[in-house]
Amino acid sequence: MCGARLDARRDRVAVTLAAVAPDVDGIGLLWSEDLYVAWHHRLAHGALWAIITAVTVALVSRNVRVTLLAVLAFHTHILADLAGSGPGWPIFYTWPMTETQWLPDWQWDLASWQNSTFGLATVLVCLWCALPLRRTPLEVLSVKADTAVVGALHQRFGRKPV
Repeated sequence: MCGARLDARRDRVAVTLAAVAPDVDGIGLLWSEDLYVAWHHRLAHGALWAIITAVTVALVSRNVRVTLLAVLAFHTHILADLAGSGPGWPIFYTWPMTETQWLPDWQWDLASWQNSTFGLATVLVCLWCALPLRRTPLEVLSVKADTAVVGALHQRFGRKPV
């Protein structure tokens, strides 16, 4: 949602991918749950991966605004994980420089009403934004599917896409 108002699809995709970039460290789950637990929130949920992500977006977009929105999107993911991944699951933001853990006492369970509410609100905001912007985050995966969703929303809510 951070890049929804950007004009170029390439820039919107870059910001969206920056928002999910921290979860690249979840790939360990393909091998074992132990590997996942050991490395998720450590390898790519920190400052080093934020810098790598920002530099990558800067090289692709060549636009300071897009890069700053990507950094915002990345850190929004970190904050959401910090709050809603479950009590006792820290973020290692300064790894590999230090083993310092960010572990607030106000974390809530992954399967909680807070995460359900946040998820529902996010979907509703994306659908609401689809009406005036004529696009959804689905455009990252498929422009054709995104066009179909936006068309259905406009048809259902009485507004014709431009």
